[in-house]
Amino acid sequence: MLKSFLAAGVAAVCFTSPAFAQTATAAAKAAPAAAPVSSLVSAIDIPYQQFTLKNGLHVVVHTDRKAPVVAVSVWYDVGSKHEPKGKTGFAHLFEHLMFNGSENAPGDFFEPLQQVGATDSNGTTYYDRTNYFETVPTAALDRALFLESDRMGYLTGAITQGVLDEQRGVVQNEKRQGDNQPYGLLRYKLNEGLFPASHPYGHETIGSMADLDAATLTTVKDWFRDHYGPNNAVLVLAGDVDVATAKRLVEKYFGAIPAGPKSVAPAAAIPTALPGPSSEVIKDNVAATLIVKTWAVPGLNDDAAEALDVAAGVLGGLESSRFDNELVKREKLAVQVSAENESFAQVGTFSISAVVRPGADPAVVSRRMDEILAEFLKNGPSADEVNRYVTQTVSRRIGGLESVGGFGGKAVALAEGALYSNDPGYYKKQLARLAAQTPASVKAAADKWLSRPSYSVSVVPGKRDAYAEAKVPPAVQVAAAPEQAPKGTRGPLPAVGQVAGLSFPKVERAKLSNGIELVYAQRGTVPMTQAVLSFDAGVAADVADKLGTQALTLAMIDEGTRELNSVALVEAKERLGASIGTGSSADRTTLSLRVPSANLAAASQIWADVARAPAFPEGELGRVKTQQLTAIQQELTSPEGLARRVLPKLIAPNSPYAKAQGSGDPRAVQALTRADLVAFQQAWLRPDKAKIFVVSDRPLPEIRKVMEQRFGDWRASGAAGQKAFPRVTEATRPRVVLIDRPDSPQSLIVAGAPTGLKGTDELLPVEVGNDALGGSFLGRINMDLRETKHWSYGAFGGFRRYEMAAPYQVQAPVQANQTGPSIAAMRGDIAGYVGQQPMTQPEFDRAINGATRSLSGDFETAGDVLNAMQQNDLYKRPGDYYATITQKYRALTLPQVNAATRAAIDPNKFVWVVVGDARVVQPQLGAVGLPVEVMPAASVVSPTGAPAVSTAQSSGAAAAR
Repeated sequence: MLKSFLAAGVAAVCFTSPAFAQTATAAAKAAPAAAPVSSLVSAIDIPYQQFTLKNGLHVVVHTDRKAPVVAVSVWYDVGSKHEPKGKTGFAHLFEHLMFNGSENAPGDFFEPLQQVGATDSNGTTYYDRTNYFETVPTAALDRALFLESDRMGYLTGAITQGVLDEQRGVVQNEKRQGDNQPYGLLRYKLNEGLFPASHPYGHETIGSMADLDAATLTTVKDWFRDHYGPNNAVLVLAGDVDVATAKRLVEKYFGAIPAGPKSVAPAAAIPTALPGPSSEVIKDNVAATLIVKTWAVPGLNDDAAEALDVAAGVLGGLESSRFDNELVKREKLAVQVSAENESFAQVGTFSISAVVRPGADPAVVSRRMDEILAEFLKNGPSADEVNRYVTQTVSRRIGGLESVGGFGGKAVALAEGALYSNDPGYYKKQLARLAAQTPASVKAAADKWLSRPSYSVSVVPGKRDAYAEAKVPPAVQVAAAPEQAPKGTRGPLPAVGQVAGLSFPKVERAKLSNGIELVYAQRGTVPMTQAVLSFDAGVAADVADKLGTQALTLAMIDEGTRELNSVALVEAKERLGASIGTGSSADRTTLSLRVPSANLAAASQIWADVARAPAFPEGELGRVKTQQLTAIQQELTSPEGLARRVLPKLIAPNSPYAKAQGSGDPRAVQALTRADLVAFQQAWLRPDKAKIFVVSDRPLPEIRKVMEQRFGDWRASGAAGQKAFPRVTEATRPRVVLIDRPDSPQSLIVAGAPTGLKGTDELLPVEVGNDALGGSFLGRINMDLRETKHWSYGAFGGFRRYEMAAPYQVQAPVQANQTGPSIAAMRGDIAGYVGQQPMTQPEFDRAINGATRSLSGDFETAGDVLNAMQQNDLYKRPGDYYATITQKYRALTLPQVNAATRAAIDPNKFVWVVVGDARVVQPQLGAVGLPVEVMPAASVVSPTGAPAVSTAQSSGAAAAR
């Protein structure tokens, strides 16, 4: 519902002065003409065929031969809206149960899927549906259909009490993980206030703890029989498949499954208007007040849906939105704003929100939100505002449909239309309605629905309000569900045919006249160009005694140029459907561009202007600083934010990578001047530190010409920045650092250890070795904490690959009362893996098969290729690295992989950081066998910006080293 504060809080654009209207208008007249929206809409086409089996299974097929992969997507007409009182969370619980094996394919479904190289393998549940999806090599389509059909028709015999108890525990920890975030209780309040308790959309999909606890083996099996028949499902196959093949295979695997009861959409009328504005205030461990106002509105099949989408974009969705311009830039009352129209099948919700600037009066912000909305309702949007929103939305849709499956590809578009609107091609009607919007149509829809009283919730800083869902059940040891033998009634799992090798596009290189290297690959699947201007800078280049300089520089870099002020710049991007963004990794700082290729010439002009001539306007520096300082304070209320600040310095205190301290040191950021930002930009974001990476449907000569025009005459001046990586001399001191975050229903555990490796080393052996430890869902750490002990929603580990280092890190959010045992379990898993229980031959085979067979899916999109090109450059690998990687995998041996893993990971060097409630957690840590240091969350940033740690050893901790 809300824009991510930590992701967007310091990257907003600014409003400079009342002169903006004239400047913006002049810039709009001077800007190159954009391709008409109609031409962009016409580029979106997903041809399909469909058929229905006798048992009612609706099948939709889209053929796309760009890669030898097929997206398999099964959507069931069952979601949380179908849950009666007392069974909230059942649909989502079943999403988990259906991954735990079926009668003829027992065991975790990720095992056979990883063996075939599946990518984008997952499942989700929401109000209207439950879906399961994976993208598999064409040669593995039989196996994927066998698995999907077996859990559709042959599941109940595989659900044991042990499986139910395990997955109930996993789901409850997923719920706690969401609750544990800042503003984590807001979702419950919004549902309760907007919909009656008896309304189908009146409870959260995750359900209540009480209902999950009450689920019995009988009730969950009855739930399955009532809802998961083939006549309640849509199966979409998209990719390297044709309808004749689909008919044969779908009939073979699904045809014998009998139909079940047909789902009936519950009555779900839009609630009657509230008698008047209604508001509530809740307290939470947050750094800034959040105000959300929301309305119940029509769903996606209503003609008003697209008009309300535009209204949300104009009010708070676009970078140039009215809330941004007024509340953030002009009046400086908020540090972040947003608006969203979320359309479900039967109803929708429209929300506007603002994160109040610390020190500002929330009542004033709330009033101004109402006033800006009232002005919008009175006069409506401008034609330019409507056009900018539509262009941006269509541009994003073009890019998103490059993928055949996953969370938002072609299969999703077809499945949503088929399930919600009985029309797989409904996306075209939605796009046509969107493109047809006018100021009048948007105003009419907004007048009708947003003039009604809103329900408002304010989340204010304070001790979190008590809530029933925080409870943790008494510790009960649940034995792992016994392995079930296959019933064999349908024969063995289908064999996997010969998987086609990866066809990685040819990577070409050229140089601009000033020496900037251009690295290029052509992908013609969608008419888009993606480019990255990558500088040799990154977190390692941040100013040691002014941490946060890089972040503030990037936040200010698009606040205006010599040609355009910030508002004019943002509006120009939106008219072109272009996205220009900044980013930073440990080693590189980037300025990226994504745009329909028809608008590349015009968009690249803006992109280059941002890179070469940022104005860093003095008048906006205070506001952007405030946004960054607020982001820092928000990080100090977030489990992940706290852990990210503490761990890097504990692993490698002398390394430049230890500068990874969130959004920086607040005292340093407060003191930064415009001169500091200009100095950083001139030292690091300069042509002699730059490379340009491009993936486009346009040929290299055309791309090179555009880049030469934009950057070929760019010259560096002054001294370039230099990064220093001293030899590591200080050994890691193993211990547990407990960050006290009171009232946390979960603990976040992160840990790390140096390895002596560098990112430029050939890490393939240790990455394969990690697959069975922490690198996949089936890794021992995750299977232990999630599936066996059900203490966590997910636990993983891996090598953090930087250019000059590659530490090993693990992360596990766990229920608070099992924090100590979880650390002990992970320490045991790691020690065993590099000791007496190394990777086995089946684990090795699974890792190699999964890695090699997934390659075509791994590099399905232009974005995948663009990322790979940058990684190859950073790690000093040849451009054809991925074209030859299959041979590298096949050349590895199990002894080689185990030896490399043992040499890299030393279990005695790990530092463990825990973010949790010290009252609950600290008594558990004595049995871990490590020294324990405790620090309040408020002291994570000391007056000097360094982690401040007070030591308090737990009993027995000194005995183990």
